[in-house]
Amino acid sequence: MWVDLADLYATYQSTLGYIGINALLALSVYTTLSCGQLALGSAGFMAIGAYAATLLTVRAGWPFPLALAAGALAPALVAVPLGLPVLRLRGVFLAIATIGFGEVVRLGIVNSDYVNGAQGMVAIPQKASIGLIALCLAGALFVLGRLRGSKWGFALEAIREDEPAARTMGIDTTLYKLAMLVLGAALAGLAGGLEAHFTFMVAPNGFSFERVVDMLVFAVVGGARTFWGPALGAAFLTVLPEALRDLAPLIGVQPGPLRMLISGLVLLAVILFLPNGLVSLPARIQQWREDRQEARQQQPPPAPEKTP
Repeated sequence: MWVDLADLYATYQSTLGYIGINALLALSVYTTLSCGQLALGSAGFMAIGAYAATLLTVRAGWPFPLALAAGALAPALVAVPLGLPVLRLRGVFLAIATIGFGEVVRLGIVNSDYVNGAQGMVAIPQKASIGLIALCLAGALFVLGRLRGSKWGFALEAIREDEPAARTMGIDTTLYKLAMLVLGAALAGLAGGLEAHFTFMVAPNGFSFERVVDMLVFAVVGGARTFWGPALGAAFLTVLPEALRDLAPLIGVQPGPLRMLISGLVLLAVILFLPNGLVSLPARIQQWREDRQEARQQQPPPAPEKTP
């Protein structure tokens, strides 16, 4: 049995690592969504963290924990001057501005010879273990979970529901929004540092627009109303392609576009029937059971049989 578990762990070690990294990225998007802001600069923050941690370990010889901490700190510092002007925007304008920031970072890396441009950096020592990734994810969930029910948590909910009303109540909305953007940048940078030291390489094509769309989809599918919903969505969507790969011989689906179509249909079904994400699934099942039981109780009793 232990041999089977060891083989299973060895087979899916990479998937487990990406579940943790993707969950951190989903949480980086959730931080700003928690106060009603659609900021999509996480790919740029992730790139800054990944390259900062890599340069410090490979070229400066820093110990990995210090380099990883610096990789989280660097994008957080960048988020402060970025957030002060862009957080004045709302909705799609904020999303476009932060996507533009991510593209500026990516194109800057592509045109930089110091970090090998579009080829990226390879042969990075594998310092990030599954346990370390899980520990970082647990720490992020703990911090975000502690916000729930606290003064900060209530203030974020007030800003998300009605920002002008929250401002009239004396809530410093700029401070709270900026703080959540900085926290999200730190989480994205942490995920970038972990990924670079988990996959042996870092390249600018890993921080494109498609990557930030994936992060947003993780948060939406899991449920952006709770702190653990984005992590659940990241786990589900990371495991789904692997599950379809294993089930392909059984259901007759060959690798390629058809499997991607099935993955897309599953994603569409979740969005259509669970608008609040996978976290709302137990409540939906409970509601369906109660409605079914109530319908049975409202049915008229069967008529008594007539005796001759």
